[in-house]
Amino acid sequence: MLRFIHAADIHLDSPLKGLEKYEGAPVDEIRGATRKALDNLVDLAIERQVDFVLIAGDLYDGNWKDHNTGLFFVSRMHRLRDEGIPVVLISGNHDAANRMTRSLRLPDNVELLPHTEAGTASMARLAELGVAIHGRSFANPAEFDNLAQGYVRKKSGFFNIGMLHTSLDGADGHEPYAPCSLDDLRQKEYDYWALGHVHVRQIRCDEPPVVFPGNLQGRHIRETGAKGCYFVSVDAQHHCTLEFVPLDVFRWEICRLDATEARRPESLIDQFSTELTRLTKMHDGLPLGVRVEVTGATAIHEILRSDSIRWLNEFRNVTLAQQNQRAWIEKVRWNTTSRRERGDSSDLSGPLAVLSGHLEELRSDPSRLMELAGVLETLKRKLPDELVNGDDALKFDDPEQLCRWLDEVEPLLLGHMREGVDG
Repeated sequence: MLRFIHAADIHLDSPLKGLEKYEGAPVDEIRGATRKALDNLVDLAIERQVDFVLIAGDLYDGNWKDHNTGLFFVSRMHRLRDEGIPVVLISGNHDAANRMTRSLRLPDNVELLPHTEAGTASMARLAELGVAIHGRSFANPAEFDNLAQGYVRKKSGFFNIGMLHTSLDGADGHEPYAPCSLDDLRQKEYDYWALGHVHVRQIRCDEPPVVFPGNLQGRHIRETGAKGCYFVSVDAQHHCTLEFVPLDVFRWEICRLDATEARRPESLIDQFSTELTRLTKMHDGLPLGVRVEVTGATAIHEILRSDSIRWLNEFRNVTLAQQNQRAWIEKVRWNTTSRRERGDSSDLSGPLAVLSGHLEELRSDPSRLMELAGVLETLKRKLPDELVNGDDALKFDDPEQLCRWLDEVEPLLLGHMREGVDG
């Protein structure tokens, strides 16, 4: 029986994003998470006495800042060499051949497949095992050709594995690199396809197995849940049994709270406490970076939105009270609306009704919204780069975004005006 590990997208020394600025966050655990996950991979390979390890691209997150990243990897591969475990890898879009300016000689138990054309691993130990591993590395970060078409046919009498860093037929949030179809892969008649690039683990086909293991360690809030590798057992008939093994040391989760029935903010905080307890148990007590999303048409909308900083810190207060303090708030997104329909100012009077009506007119007039966008351009130029570029960039020219901001600012303004009237 063959036993091997299929991993991908390790992104060694990639920074985890979203918690570094939060006082009390486990910064050292965050910074070292990808290294610790690789250590767990090596430990698993030795513990399970696997015959070989596959890494299907993006071992690195890009060009090394210095040689320490490469030295760390090589040192871990020497541990596998001491145990007689071969490692076969391909490069992906993040560590493509022309992107890496630094390199170190790899131990003789590690083989990087070529980037000029598809090749077959040549280590003698693999031939002894009756395994033929085919693959091709990325020459450039953006490979838009169907690389699978250039792979050789199966080697008769061997257990054949294809390694490919690919979007396959498309994946949300991932560039369409090395695109191909399941039929393209099946035509090679391999026994297993070890894919990389897509960070959500999935088995795209059972016969033969076409597998994305996902990345080894979640790096930000868009990579939620357990991360790890597949441990694969192969019987004499070349039938594969797959076991997902978590290897991550820090996880990300989204905690969704429905405020529809809440009558006071404290009940929402209690709801969060219950949900956080469930999440920490579900993830076996691993450290959690949590994004809280609060939704619902609720009677406490104005209270929440007029003092959102206070309620953010009340959520943080709950995480501090949790056993071992193993959870941290990455962000709170307030997506509540008022029980009062937008534009309905019947429960308002005087200046409050005038303000609410003015904001509703602004929302319903595209030309005035664009005027507002022009006014905000001055603010945009003063904001840090991460707020105007990237996945979470603020979209100052998006009418829907502008309307959402108006929805957010209305309870703030009404709350302050009420305080002034009451005072």
